[in-house]
Amino acid sequence: MSPVFAGVLQLLALMAALALAYRPLGDHMAKVYSSEKHYRPEKWIYKAIGANPSAEMRWPAYLRGVLAFSAVSVLFLYALQRAQGILPGSLGFSAIDPDQAFNTAASFVANTNWQSYYGEQAMGHVVQTGGLAVQNFVSAAVGMAVAVALVRGFARSRTGELGNFWSDLVRGVFRILLPISVIGAVILVACGAIQNFAGIHEVGQFMGGSQQWNGGAVASQEVIKELGTNGGGYFNANSAHPFENPNPFSNLFEIFLILVIPFALTRTFGRMVGSLRQGYAILATMATIWLGFTALMMWTEFAHHGPAFEVSGGAMEGKETRFGIGASAIFSVATTLTSTGAVNSFHSSFTGLGGGIQLLGMQLGEIAPGGVGSGLYGMLIMAIIAVFIAGLMVGRTPEYLGKKIGTRQIKLAACYILITPALVLCFTAAAMALPTPGNSMANPGAHGFSEILYAYTSGANNNGSAFAGLNADTQWFNSTIGIAMLLGRFLPMVFVLALAGSLAEQKPVPETAGTLRTDKPLYTGLLVGTILIITGLTYFPALALGPLAEGLAS
Repeated sequence: MSPVFAGVLQLLALMAALALAYRPLGDHMAKVYSSEKHYRPEKWIYKAIGANPSAEMRWPAYLRGVLAFSAVSVLFLYALQRAQGILPGSLGFSAIDPDQAFNTAASFVANTNWQSYYGEQAMGHVVQTGGLAVQNFVSAAVGMAVAVALVRGFARSRTGELGNFWSDLVRGVFRILLPISVIGAVILVACGAIQNFAGIHEVGQFMGGSQQWNGGAVASQEVIKELGTNGGGYFNANSAHPFENPNPFSNLFEIFLILVIPFALTRTFGRMVGSLRQGYAILATMATIWLGFTALMMWTEFAHHGPAFEVSGGAMEGKETRFGIGASAIFSVATTLTSTGAVNSFHSSFTGLGGGIQLLGMQLGEIAPGGVGSGLYGMLIMAIIAVFIAGLMVGRTPEYLGKKIGTRQIKLAACYILITPALVLCFTAAAMALPTPGNSMANPGAHGFSEILYAYTSGANNNGSAFAGLNADTQWFNSTIGIAMLLGRFLPMVFVLALAGSLAEQKPVPETAGTLRTDKPLYTGLLVGTILIITGLTYFPALALGPLAEGLAS
């Protein structure tokens, strides 16, 4: 079987699995967020934190809940890392340095999971399991809660109430993420992923020295790492490590976990707004971009020319022989089109154009299908922009799902789409202009610029993957990427929730003959074009200096 055919078969199998899970999971999530029932363990949590889960919140109160919970999470995770040296189960590792502790705390709370450290050489069991793994659950649930709040903004009328943040957070963890993670962890253990609390032990002698590994609760962290579109690996090699991702089946299963909730949330959206066809339109937009990027990535990695490439069947540098080019390309696109920093290959070793596809996937805003929750609300923001553009073309006040898109809504949507590019480009420019950050680049020229551009794109878009050539464990990068991650996560949420509140306050606009049908293929095409044009106009100069220049020169 040729490598290309094997890659296509894996892609088809993945699509079939996603299609089977789409309806039951999407409907289940709609029921979870629409239910008025509170289970007993959930009531215990509400009582412990002093929250009333039945109290409706307007958008400022909902936002305060998001920010307060996330701020406490950052402080807790920072303190846990700084105290690691005196904690049991630390495996002898000392406390994490202040700048790296800040970066890691910001990273995991912001659902970015950028790692400037070697996991197996820095973090003990308590920090890994009690700190990082817990944030994998709750940071994903925060994103889902904000997405559901925006959906309620479309679904409700003549009220500014968006639900209850604490209820949405707890239900997201206990009714959606935790049950799937338990099943997924069992599957990964059956595939060969490890799950223990063993200490550091020697596994063999190599070239006169010894090889040492520490154990850990890897399978349970791996499953929520992918399911919650987090990405932080237990080991530095991430999902290229056989303890995390043992074989081709586990690799395909992990890609499925990355994509299943973001795609299924489009059905949840359709259910909650009362129109499944609207959900299908958003799904079609996401799927079109995802399939297009996957095809481009497979083409550029398989078709690259040169004797070494011809012998190996394509660009095998930096890729695991267990997975090959096809599975590595699919995994790479899945992670960069979602806010998942997991990698099963080294992105820096992809071809120049392949690296450009990874960058562009993040620069789209990670909306195809995007992160858990963040992908849906990011796509809905782009849907509003597309409706506004269509309204300008025909001279009609734009409407979406029966809500008028006026000056306030467009200003909020515009702020949303501008904040992340501003963070990426400003921090990249500062790093290139100053003398010290440039010393962290492993490669000169266009590829070195791509390393820094990729780092800030990954941080501000809450992705977390990296071009491996950049030494990001410096005070400059730990601090600035940490700031970019926090601002890139929570500033957009401010605009999303403000937009949700303004939509919920409106009364429905009756549909007329001139209303743009947003559930038709024509609108899907307009939405895809809007996304690509906005991203292209924003990032093309930076991409031309990095991956495009490298790709054209090779």
